[in-house]
Amino acid sequence: MAKKRSSQDSGQTVRCSFCGCPAEGDKVFVPSADGSSYICEDCVNTIEEAIKGFKNTSAIPAGGKTPDMDLEKIPKPKEIFDFLNGYVIGQESAKKYLSVAVYNHYKRLGQPSDDETDIEKSNIIMVGPTGTGKTLLAKTIARLLDVPFTIVDATVLTQAGYVGEDIESLLTRLLQVADYDVAKAERGIVFIDEIDKIARKGDNPSITRDVSGEGVQQGLLKLLEGSVVNVPPQGGRKHPEQRMIPVDTKNILFICGGAFDGIERKIAQRLNSHVVGYSNTARKGVDRDNFLQYVAPQDLKSFGLIPEIIGRLPILTHLEPLDRDALRRVLTEPKNAITRQYEKLFRMDGVELVFTPEALDLIVDKAIEYKLGARGLRSIVETVMMDAMFELPSCEEKHFEVTANYALKKLEEANFELNRQD
Repeated sequence: MAKKRSSQDSGQTVRCSFCGCPAEGDKVFVPSADGSSYICEDCVNTIEEAIKGFKNTSAIPAGGKTPDMDLEKIPKPKEIFDFLNGYVIGQESAKKYLSVAVYNHYKRLGQPSDDETDIEKSNIIMVGPTGTGKTLLAKTIARLLDVPFTIVDATVLTQAGYVGEDIESLLTRLLQVADYDVAKAERGIVFIDEIDKIARKGDNPSITRDVSGEGVQQGLLKLLEGSVVNVPPQGGRKHPEQRMIPVDTKNILFICGGAFDGIERKIAQRLNSHVVGYSNTARKGVDRDNFLQYVAPQDLKSFGLIPEIIGRLPILTHLEPLDRDALRRVLTEPKNAITRQYEKLFRMDGVELVFTPEALDLIVDKAIEYKLGARGLRSIVETVMMDAMFELPSCEEKHFEVTANYALKKLEEANFELNRQD
């Protein structure tokens, strides 16, 4: 029977036979059958977690055969594209690339194991300014997929041995989504956000160790290309005693996204460096308002990605900056549009919320003025609606209209006008 023990019970100090800690305070110690040894509650919990880990990892070893997929039930690229259209405004090029890549990923999983032609996966990298929908595309496509899908952030990753997250933690998240089913996780999709934040910090990496830049890129190589990686099921450093799970990344599709702020200058330099005839002039027909549409692998290399990782991300697509018309559509058209969300919140309190067209135009103008993209729309609407959301649930009013004058007044009261970027 478990009991609390102290050194005063028998005149001698009782210690845990596993970790050797003495019986102090309120810690519970469990004696053996003959009472000659004890185990503390911390060691009991550790053993319990270890047993659960062994049970979770004993199902299917890495590299095991994944269940065959029914090709007839796989959503076609146009079906995936149409589904994305319901939630993401514009970005037709990026949606087309994503739709084809995901469809081909499904077909790779359904390929017979005895087929002589081995279809290689095509990892994707998306380049686009902040607030253009990179993360939204990833979250939206996850709704449709029948494979494990997870979104991870590259900014927390560091080279092995340094403070931060190990690179293998990307697969830990995927294992958790797949309920630690290794075979299911080995056919999943991982979206790595903020991939530009691990770019090489300088031209000469030998001066100081770039532990959160080039070192992380080199560590990602084996994951992107496909190899058996030992993954800590509960995170690498908090549970050093846990058993590693071998995961084969050969069939895991990686989608990377990043803003790559300033890459336009690299693209402009490349386009202007070509010699035409006998004079060094800019290439004709170049849209100087949107250099991002001309992004190429060499621009990623100039930005700070190493050639090896660029080669493992063969599909490169870009997201267009959102103009005024696109931002206006983002406010009202998607199934989860910002205005629809607030209308639903007020409807739950029995209040009918209406945004006038002039108020919507003002919100869009402010988002362009503050240079925050679609992500800024939410913060502006939240600022405008804060007082109404505070007062209306306690009032008898059943109808509320947001006008341009009301929106501008609330932005001024919140000092939003002082945040304007001139």
